[in-house]
Amino acid sequence: MKRGLVFVSITLLLGLASYAQQGTPASPPIEPQAPAGLAASPSPPAQAVVPVPVPVAPTKPNGPVQKSLVRITATSVEPDYKAPWNAGGLERGVGAGFVIDGNRIMTNAHVVSNSRYLTVERDGDPNKYRARVLFVAHDCDLALITVDAPNFFKNMLSLKFGGIPALESAVSAYGYPIGGERMSVTTGIVSRVDFQLYTHSSIDQHLAIQISAQINPGNSGGPVMQNGKVVGVAFQGYSGDVAQGVAYMIPTPVINRFLKDIGNGHYDKYVDLGMTYSKLQNQAQRRFLGLKDDDRGVLVDTVVAAGPSANILRPGDVLLTIDDHPIASDSNVELEGERADFQEVVERKFKGDSVKFDIWRDKQPMTVSIKLFTPWPYRIQGHSYDVRPRYVLYGGLLFQPLNLDLLEAYRPTDLRLRHFFEYFVLEQLYLEHPDVIVLTNILPDPINTYLAPYRGGIVDEINGKKIRTLDELASAFAETPEQFVIRMIGDGPPLVLDRNKVEAARERIKTRYNVSKEQNLEEQPASEIAQQVKSN
Repeated sequence: MKRGLVFVSITLLLGLASYAQQGTPASPPIEPQAPAGLAASPSPPAQAVVPVPVPVAPTKPNGPVQKSLVRITATSVEPDYKAPWNAGGLERGVGAGFVIDGNRIMTNAHVVSNSRYLTVERDGDPNKYRARVLFVAHDCDLALITVDAPNFFKNMLSLKFGGIPALESAVSAYGYPIGGERMSVTTGIVSRVDFQLYTHSSIDQHLAIQISAQINPGNSGGPVMQNGKVVGVAFQGYSGDVAQGVAYMIPTPVINRFLKDIGNGHYDKYVDLGMTYSKLQNQAQRRFLGLKDDDRGVLVDTVVAAGPSANILRPGDVLLTIDDHPIASDSNVELEGERADFQEVVERKFKGDSVKFDIWRDKQPMTVSIKLFTPWPYRIQGHSYDVRPRYVLYGGLLFQPLNLDLLEAYRPTDLRLRHFFEYFVLEQLYLEHPDVIVLTNILPDPINTYLAPYRGGIVDEINGKKIRTLDELASAFAETPEQFVIRMIGDGPPLVLDRNKVEAARERIKTRYNVSKEQNLEEQPASEIAQQVKSN
């Protein structure tokens, strides 16, 4: 199912470019209007109505931004989940970036994702320069690239970062929208500061700022500025059939966290508590839990066994404070003079940091400390980039681990498959199935006829042995029994393959369907997943 939010960059460039105007024209004179339902009475001849122009506050100039802005062209390869042995489809798109200290260029992760060749262009220079990725953070849609060509950064200006802009204040977005080759600027106001879904990963939610400035394909990665400083990075907006004139930028708290995280030369990703909660605004519920009538606290619903809160928090606990910040019953805390979701406190922490909670358990106060890390089970519910799909092909049967990219490629209607995906974390399904292995496709051959009803099924065991990971599936097929009896989750007869016939047909199937490699197990090592499951 497609979401309303869509990327504003990395699209095919078709048609003519259109440029946004940098200035705002004065509003035309406005004639007075009569109230609805009443006839307008004519003005006396001696008292002509004088139109009064509506004043428009001019935006403050941000300096020579063109000396900091670059145009990024990315040639990328999108993985083919239906034939994962293929290289994938070739795509080309354009985004923006801007120079920051250290001869680095900041842009969006989705501008450079799956890229095979990157070039950048700067104002007043006809050349295209080869670029390379330094760091990429898919969970917050940010990336840093650089250019190794001598003197590329000469005469270019590094932009500085500001804070969170005030509501209703004016901002300007810079980029190269709709295939334009020269800088474009659009202006608008800040209309909301809130947690939003980052559609690049499709699972992560972080602080985002909604603006009314027009942001179109090609703006992605460009700076959004106020008073000569960067206050955000343009990254996504709504599709035209959902909302118009609504776009989002990544604010500086997220940007600063990314830059601090890579300070050790490695990006460790966002940490997460690994729990879900409910607001506690119902008075009867609060009395039942023995809470004071002070509108404080949220209720813990579930705790992920593979997350940092496991064995520390319990379902039914009430979180009262986080790092001494009182948590309101609507889940907000006061943070730097603003109200924000209490998870914003966790958002600003790093792998290995701890967070302290005052909690209410069994009508008694307690204090606990949680050491933070990134829970791995959430990975299947988000998009993957810069990796090739994992798979095993045996006897013309294609087996792949379930994830969001797989669902979007095949769009299955099987409710069991949808349940495993939606409740993989909440129902702790990963404890039994670290990889949910799906028979996704069948390459027709005489050895696998009449097996179509098994397509979309989830592998449970082979020859009586439970299959938990893709590595275990590959190991099972490497054995030498007369038959492979494959049982799927649910009722129904098993799928049976004759090993000798499969071996005899192997080269025939590979040649017929141009299969270069029968398996790929390396992108997400199953041994790493299995080890994490055992440790929890």
